Amino acid sequence: MKIWFHKHTVEGRLPLLDQWYREHLDAIVAPGTTVDIKTLPAETYPDRTPFGLVGHHSAQVLFSQHFAQSAVTAEREGYDAWLIAAGQDPGLRDARHLAAIPTLGYGESTFFLSAMTGQRFAVLGFMPPLEEPIRANIQRYGLTSWLTGYEVVPGGWDSVHRSLEGDFDQFVEVYSAAAERAAEAGAEVIIPAEGIPNEILWHLGIHELHGLPVIDPAGVAVKLAETLVNLGELGLFSRSNHGYWFSRPDQDITTHLEKVFLGTAL
Repeated sequence: MKIWFHKHTVEGRLPLLDQWYREHLDAIVAPGTTVDIKTLPAETYPDRTPFGLVGHHSAQVLFSQHFAQSAVTAEREGYDAWLIAAGQDPGLRDARHLAAIPTLGYGESTFFLSAMTGQRFAVLGFMPPLEEPIRANIQRYGLTSWLTGYEVVPGGWDSVHRSLEGDFDQFVEVYSAAAERAAEAGAEVIIPAEGIPNEILWHLGIHELHGLPVIDPAGVAVKLAETLVNLGELGLFSRSNHGYWFSRPDQDITTHLEKVFLGTAL
């Protein structure tokens, strides 16, 4: 099985983060599963991270188009599933209607799994601009009643940047304090809002804080992708090709439209 795992951060800009992602995914996949990590094009931004861009919806519209189109590329290149590894699930809705393979989102997968198992969740993040789209997604998913709170963790990205250099003390301190507040507010599980803090938590082996499980959204999305592929192979559950949202034109028409609007076929 091959899974296309798409994230924002360009490979090679933060070698330690690259190592964490690779070790993380290798540790959780089933035998025979390969996860290929894809990113934004290297020329998208000159910095080590795209932090200055992902908080702007105008930029995210362009990123979402790139992500959604990559799901089609994944399908045509023989991948069995595609997922977007970002808490705000950019490009997910369009990817799901462009590609027939299972398509999953980091945020959506975790929010639904928490609600499906009857557990109220708190979302803890570090980027203030992402609270609005993630809250909007939770509302659109119909899961607002399961959300006990969303906290932008004090200390901001300074503690995240320090962690990317190997200094985790401030990150653990501020995240643990936020988890304690979430527990007091009635949360039953903690969900990290962004990909990089989640990788820090995984690397440190932090799976529980103040009695609350810390959910791993990247891992959940990958394992759900494996499960959906297996369910399809067994004929137990699959994507519909019926109706406005899921039916697709004939391939020759699709190829023509891609040439017109994208300049070339995917």
